[in-house]
Amino acid sequence: MIILIAGASHTGKTALAQKLLEKYHYPYVSIDHIKMGLIRSGQTTLTPMDDEELTDYLWPIVREMIKTAIENKQNMIVEGCYIPYDWEKDFEPEYGKEIRYVCLVMSETYIREHFADIKRFASVIEERLDDSDCTMETVLQGNAEVLRECEKHGLKYVLIEEEYPEDFEQYIV
Repeated sequence: MIILIAGASHTGKTALAQKLLEKYHYPYVSIDHIKMGLIRSGQTTLTPMDDEELTDYLWPIVREMIKTAIENKQNMIVEGCYIPYDWEKDFEPEYGKEIRYVCLVMSETYIREHFADIKRFASVIEERLDDSDCTMETVLQGNAEVLRECEKHGLKYVLIEEEYPEDFEQYIV
């Protein structure tokens, strides 16, 4: 099984991937790590701020990694902001039946009431060296955009409204 975890920045994608790794022992791939490897090695002139272009650049690589894992009957978790909303079109039905997708979205109310927690947990799995671009406004905008796109494309999402869920398994399996 392949588990795709999408969502706006700071929604807990990496933390969820880590929890699933610990529970199921499925390896996970952070698309951010692929991004930074390609940027730092000079394989692209894109920068970490080129979100739309990075999705177009990274997705073909990630997509083919997913297909290879399915063909080899391997489990894998893929998490990151660079999963396109129309990802399903890239997989034949025999591949698609092996993929589970979930997108994490925080409601406006949750963000406003828990912004200090969002900032506090930002480095719970990976150290964010510079998190200055995480403001309440950017988190609100990012989550609103992700919600619009999920609804537009009929994608499965978890709307985090009051408390941050402890268990996401019900949304994935």
